[in-house]
Amino acid sequence: MATRIAYAVILLFNSIVAWLMLTPWALKKLEQLTLDYMAITCQGKQCYGFVAVQRVNFALGLFHFALAILLLGVRSSRDSRAALQNGYWGPKIVIWLAFVVMTFFIPEAFFQVWGKYFALAGAMIFVLLGLILLVDLAHTWAEFCLEKIENYDSKAWRALLIGSTLGMYTMSFAMTIVMYIFFANSGCAMNQAAITVNLIVLLIISAISVHPVIQEYNPQAGLAQSAMVAVYCTYLTMSAVSMEPDDHHCNPLIRASGTRTASIVIGAIVTMLTIAYTTTRAATQGFALGSQTSHSYSKLGSEDAAEHGLVDTQPSASRREMRAEALRSAVEAGSLPANALDDDDEDEESNDGHGDKDDERGGTQYNYSLFHVIFLLATCWVATLLTQNIDFENAGDFAAVGRTYWASWVKIVSAWVAYGIYTWSLVAPITMPDRFGY
Repeated sequence: MATRIAYAVILLFNSIVAWLMLTPWALKKLEQLTLDYMAITCQGKQCYGFVAVQRVNFALGLFHFALAILLLGVRSSRDSRAALQNGYWGPKIVIWLAFVVMTFFIPEAFFQVWGKYFALAGAMIFVLLGLILLVDLAHTWAEFCLEKIENYDSKAWRALLIGSTLGMYTMSFAMTIVMYIFFANSGCAMNQAAITVNLIVLLIISAISVHPVIQEYNPQAGLAQSAMVAVYCTYLTMSAVSMEPDDHHCNPLIRASGTRTASIVIGAIVTMLTIAYTTTRAATQGFALGSQTSHSYSKLGSEDAAEHGLVDTQPSASRREMRAEALRSAVEAGSLPANALDDDDEDEESNDGHGDKDDERGGTQYNYSLFHVIFLLATCWVATLLTQNIDFENAGDFAAVGRTYWASWVKIVSAWVAYGIYTWSLVAPITMPDRFGY
């Protein structure tokens, strides 16, 4: 957990620095701190604006790409390379900062091509992966609750499932009403269309989820999954209309904000925090993306070991506790000397210096390489979000993050794609029953 938080903090800090690089304000402050040294080394606009944002995010992306290559095939903490993921923070930070400095020596033409084509493609892939993980989370949550209800006949889990479903639908309709009242006035055709389409599709997927044919092929499908997808997609739509420019007087939030600078800064930081959290969560959900997880490794290893009559996994915590209890009983009965307990503790800690605190001896909790690939894609998304259709000349000291029609349409279309992925997850078992026979 500490490792994931550390990488998320690095992404957050990098994103804030990239955001500050949008306007000359950051360069002016840097010049003051360096006694005008930056004024000599930074000619033209290479130290701020589009290219500077691409440089900063490319450096972090290169850092994660290098780690992804170095950590290929790491399946447990027994591999010496696992320390690269969870340790050596000082050298890693130095290398990351060295990459940032190095990018300012790369010709500007490279980043013009990288930002307009490669970073944009990576950003779209990142958005798509996030939507796939959303649908996976919706199904996982509902199936987990149903499993608890079926196995334990738990009224608490039943109430939680029903209550969360009703709550998410209530939130979806409440946000829709708010959008119609404040963002769908006359002359706001884009907002009216986006809100109406979202409401219609919300009702359609809810009906599909409880359709008898869908229930026949997947009895666990239901309103719980569609409620989670609906509330997220409605939130995306509301975020889109509330962050669009106000040139058509369709966004009262911009006009109502007390201080423009404060609203921009708060909005940027909230956006970066959201990206950092989403990236960290997505990077650890490799199973939903089709990668092998630690459970898969353990299962495969166990099958292979059983075939050859070998044991290659660490005993579980409960097994170790049972063994320790047996030793204590034997010592109390006098059949073993008292130092047997000390010997047992030493055995637990002596194996390569790892003890009970190491929960990845039998297998990693997530795919390390995939973790860094998703962080690489996240840097592409941050760079694209910050630089797409922003007027650098008139941005002032701070540029508003995501306050462009491009960003609004990305969120609107993302909601539609999420609805499509969820619908396909319901229809796929009908069209391809052989693949879902289990």
